[in-house]
Amino acid sequence: MNKQFDVIVIGGGPGGYIAAIRAAQLGFQVACIDEWKNSKGGPAPGGTCTNVGCIPSKALLQSSEHFEQANHHFADHGISLSSLKMDVAKMVARKDNVVKQNNEGILYLLKKNKVSFFHGRGSFVNAVDGGYAIKMAGAAEETLVGKQVIVATGSNARALPGTPFDEENILSNDGALRLGAVPKKLGLIGSGVIGLEMGSVWRRLGAEVTVLEALPTFLGAVDEQIAREAKKAFDKQGLKIELGVTVGEIKAGKKGVSLAWTNAKGEAQTLNVDKLIVSIGRVPNTVGLNADAVGLQLDERGAIVVDGDCRTNLPGVWAVGDVVRGPMLAHKAEEEGVAVAERIAGQHGHVNFNTIPWVIYTSPEIAWVGRTEQQLKAQGVAYKAGTFPFLANGRARALGDTTGMVKFLADATTDEILGVHIVGPMASELIAEAVVAMEFRASAEDIARICHAHPSLSEATKEAALAVDKRTLNF
Repeated sequence: MNKQFDVIVIGGGPGGYIAAIRAAQLGFQVACIDEWKNSKGGPAPGGTCTNVGCIPSKALLQSSEHFEQANHHFADHGISLSSLKMDVAKMVARKDNVVKQNNEGILYLLKKNKVSFFHGRGSFVNAVDGGYAIKMAGAAEETLVGKQVIVATGSNARALPGTPFDEENILSNDGALRLGAVPKKLGLIGSGVIGLEMGSVWRRLGAEVTVLEALPTFLGAVDEQIAREAKKAFDKQGLKIELGVTVGEIKAGKKGVSLAWTNAKGEAQTLNVDKLIVSIGRVPNTVGLNADAVGLQLDERGAIVVDGDCRTNLPGVWAVGDVVRGPMLAHKAEEEGVAVAERIAGQHGHVNFNTIPWVIYTSPEIAWVGRTEQQLKAQGVAYKAGTFPFLANGRARALGDTTGMVKFLADATTDEILGVHIVGPMASELIAEAVVAMEFRASAEDIARICHAHPSLSEATKEAALAVDKRTLNF
């Protein structure tokens, strides 16, 4: 007898496990299938984010930031060190432990919410009376039947054509997080979030890092003024970023990796590195899902085709997160997972793509929500801009980190906030205020009139809002 469920979730990443928990809270009998394994072969739910993405990268960024502070900035505080060394193995072990704690936390939450967890790969078998048969292939194979199915199978790193990842010399985000020693020379193809974060980790620890970016502009999705400020900081740190390049032949050998490339001027170059990280985006993970068996529609990228509510072309089948359209962000997947569970229950799940925040956890951090200045110009929207530098913020001075600014963009007529962009200390936390403000369709004046604690970095947000009306108080 096959096990029957109201809802089966395929994938236990941020979109999947959150969808499963919310569906269980709403009274459904829920199963969650996830195939990620830990080093001992046991279950490791949390998807790319927990295992080889957001969580481990933040752990390494924190460790490397401590090292950078001790190496270069402790003396400013009167703290002197006679010798300093980095135990990379211990740093990586700490990262692995942080990941393990998150894996175990998710398993606990699924159990707490009475979600039946199955460790293995889930795939469609066929449509059956009252739902869909899903094969769970793991240590033991069994078939589950669900009235509703939520696909949350995430994404995989995109490899360069003809240059597969070997995770020894040519690394994806996975291999980049498992380096056992600091490479003397590190190459990066792609200056997106993963490239900049991993480049920052190993540069801080002593690697000579070169980033090759095909696009002629740095961080094209970021507000241009903010991107310029960030690039200035990265250049000063010694992160070598080459824009407008064309990558040619890549050869991996025992001594490292050699790659031919052409710079923006058309001049042929060669880069020899110990390790090469390729971070040119990600592709939806639908291989092995057996979508053809039930006629589940995929697009040319392999993503599952969904409507605005995450419904697929099949009744009772939904999809969320990296495997569908939209930004490949863990928190976007979570919001879609909650919304789909609520829609299954007949409620009105809500996801507002216009207020999804973006963060790059480098130093300085970069965070933004809403539209950029170049987007507003292209759309012909009349706007006002206001900026405030952390250089004039008392808390930033006390921290010893005054790089960057907060920037507000507001409608020229209504003063409604259209975008907020931050480069500087704790931008990842500061952006939350802007997200709340935009979700409630606040004006810049609303933020300017709210009392912010002194001294705090958040005062820079208030001052940038004041700057929209050209009345900053501290600059």
